[in-house]
Amino acid sequence: DEYEVARLHLTTVEKAKETFDNVDQIRFHLAPPMLGGMDANGRPKKREFGPWMLRSFALLSRLKALRGSPFDAFGYTAERRMERRLIKQFENDFISLAQKINQENMDLLVELALLPLSIRGFGPVKQANEEKAQKRRAEILEGLKHPKSPLQHAAE
Repeated sequence: DEYEVARLHLTTVEKAKETFDNVDQIRFHLAPPMLGGMDANGRPKKREFGPWMLRSFALLSRLKALRGSPFDAFGYTAERRMERRLIKQFENDFISLAQKINQENMDLLVELALLPLSIRGFGPVKQANEEKAQKRRAEILEGLKHPKSPLQHAAE
């Protein structure tokens, strides 16, 4: 999340100086969700920020205690709302399926449990991965509702 990205960026200057010669100044190309805007490709518009951003990163990294609270400004973004919705969906899926666990459906249940790991990235990348995962979730749930008989398995 944004707090972790800020924390990681605090070591950017040192790492750049260790890796490259003659590092005088660092510039950051970021797409802060609060500034909005899209580029020509429909992706969040990146803007250039100077080395002063390191002070902002230091402050932001210390605010991680706000994560998930009503004071978490990032918690109101569409991406964070989607993440919270997915957590509830995941929990509800397994609460409703808990009584139906058996050896025949174990592979589908494991795949369903691992599905959130495929929802990676930020912004439009995460959104596209979430859409793919939702399609696969629907297929898995359908397979759990209508399990194949042993004869159908043998035929495949």
